Amino acid sequence: MERVIVNDVAPRDGLQNEPAAVSSADRVRLVNALVHAGLPAVEVASFVSPTAVPNMAGADELVAGLDLDRARFSALVPNRKGYERARAAGMRGVAVVLAATETMNVRNINMSLGRAVQVCTEVLQQARHDGLATRAYVSTAFECPFEGVVADSEVERLAAAMFAAGAEEVVVADTIGAGNPKRAKELFGRLVAAFGPSPLAAHLHDTRALALANAWQALECGIRNFDASAGGLGGCPFAPGAAGNLATEDLVSLLQQAGFHTGVDLAALLSVVEHIGTLVGRPVGGRSLPWLQRRNGTQNRCGG
Repeated sequence: MERVIVNDVAPRDGLQNEPAAVSSADRVRLVNALVHAGLPAVEVASFVSPTAVPNMAGADELVAGLDLDRARFSALVPNRKGYERARAAGMRGVAVVLAATETMNVRNINMSLGRAVQVCTEVLQQARHDGLATRAYVSTAFECPFEGVVADSEVERLAAAMFAAGAEEVVVADTIGAGNPKRAKELFGRLVAAFGPSPLAAHLHDTRALALANAWQALECGIRNFDASAGGLGGCPFAPGAAGNLATEDLVSLLQQAGFHTGVDLAALLSVVEHIGTLVGRPVGGRSLPWLQRRNGTQNRCGG
């Protein structure tokens, strides 16, 4: 049975845009619950200014509360200062973020595209020197909310730059959920032809209800690493229209029904989804949640 790695980003991408703040202690419990459910990788935090993203305050405390041997943990770092904080906190894996357009880089990290490439390169090189695992997001890879559709050739160019800088994995991110299956097949097919499938990952949002269909196309192209967010939480505060991520429970359900191995216990994951609903104070869950609950004989008390 072929394995697919699912990296849950609920503690970072999921919570960063929620109206309700979640304490560092509760975020530690969330991360631990995801690992207990069998998630082999979790993006736990973002080392950004708490002024810019208040919900990511206390990242240092969060990392201090984790057993870093339990799973592959990573943290988003937008610049060298964020990287130094993450390394000092004990993180063993970091991710840089590079938007595929000029305007999105300015809105997201207050840098031009050229400057963002330079900063990401410096951080990746330092991280490799320090022995940390490295990921690089190429965000708005399908479409930018400010500049429109992004050319596949530009995504390939930026991915190549990140690999050259030392990224072990490049994550192709549909930040506003603008992708469709035809485009996903074309883009992932092109990138796999250029770099091979192993160092690539997909990060998909479900704004237009096409995230699972796009994930299937990525799978068909050979992608075996995916980001997803328990409960479908997510959205970038600097990208208008960025709705929730592909729900982890939806992705895992698809993968298991299609004969892939994930190592995730869906029943335990449903308990995590229910817990997230209590943390954020509203119903959460992917599109398959009602069916999964019926199959497992459970009911999400928050979701009804």
